[in-house]
Amino acid sequence: MLKLNCHTIKEIAHQSKMWMDTYDIILNRKQEINEFFSRNSINKDTEIILTGAGSSAYIADTAVCEYVRSGYSRARAVATTDIVSAPSYFLSHSPKLFISFGRSGNSPESVAAYEVANKFCEGSHHLIITCNPEGELAKRVETGKDLVIVLPDGTNDRSLAMTSSFTSMLIASLLCLNAASLEAERKKLQAAADFADYIISSDVVDKIQILADKKIKRAVFLGSGPLKGIACESHLKLQELTDGGIVCAFDSFMGLRHGPKAVINEETLVVYLLSENPYTRRYELDLIEQVDHDNHPAAQVVVSITPSGVKDVLDFEINAPKPESLKDNEYVCAPYVMTGQLAGYFFSLSHGLSPDNPSVRGAISRVVNGVKIYKY
Repeated sequence: MLKLNCHTIKEIAHQSKMWMDTYDIILNRKQEINEFFSRNSINKDTEIILTGAGSSAYIADTAVCEYVRSGYSRARAVATTDIVSAPSYFLSHSPKLFISFGRSGNSPESVAAYEVANKFCEGSHHLIITCNPEGELAKRVETGKDLVIVLPDGTNDRSLAMTSSFTSMLIASLLCLNAASLEAERKKLQAAADFADYIISSDVVDKIQILADKKIKRAVFLGSGPLKGIACESHLKLQELTDGGIVCAFDSFMGLRHGPKAVINEETLVVYLLSENPYTRRYELDLIEQVDHDNHPAAQVVVSITPSGVKDVLDFEINAPKPESLKDNEYVCAPYVMTGQLAGYFFSLSHGLSPDNPSVRGAISRVVNGVKIYKY
């Protein structure tokens, strides 16, 4: 049985509850959210920028795929770090909706991006999704012009690494996308939460723990569409929780062949996050076969709602116990990231580190520091 003996593992384990608590918050504010969109004429023709820094930027990279798929063709993901440092390369001067993600809301770039956006794109509106009601980002909102959504206190991770904050802010952004039909979304979200509970309570945990005993020095996470953003977050979790002891990379399945495949060797863990789209999946299965044949990784893991059909080459595969409930379910990307989170936790322990504070040299911190913001 998994021992919940530090903030990191507790916060990984309680994610399904945080998602349902987040749902209740969004549901209670359904009318306010719909009025915000309606009052400010935000529709499928609106230019939308989803933004954040670090893990919060990877929320944007994941969520934007679902926004585009839902008809918001002008939605883009742009990190706050890009907006602050070089706005003219990423922003036009027309009004936009900025959807901002911030666990603490105290990142210097998050606050600066809000201010730069208002100067560079006059007349813009902001939907701010945060885990901290006292954060500087939440305090910046202008009533009527902006809307802030504060998630349950349990999402404001105490650990250095973002886990439940990442998935809960992602879920919140998708619920806002589906605000017009929120009542029907509960069943879909519960199915994703059930998958998360299965991962945390099954032998999956033991299998990931066994991986941590292998001589692994590198890891590569692969995903297509929204799962590429999940792959990016997964690579960060393992890298930061091992204090860089395991150097990680991410890519799309198709992109890996164009050079990045060179990093995979006999000391590499490869995690394949498989799509359920039959067209996309054919490309992904081809790549798995090629990597196994050409690179001989130390370990290979598949995460997939339904069995992949890959034989003999995998260390193990994680499948949903009730796959039928996850068909065409955009919330399922959230439990996918738990493989990277759990790998980060167990590899952190195997490297003799504290998962809550793995950075021995203080190279990284819970809220980024050392950033000097210049007036735009």
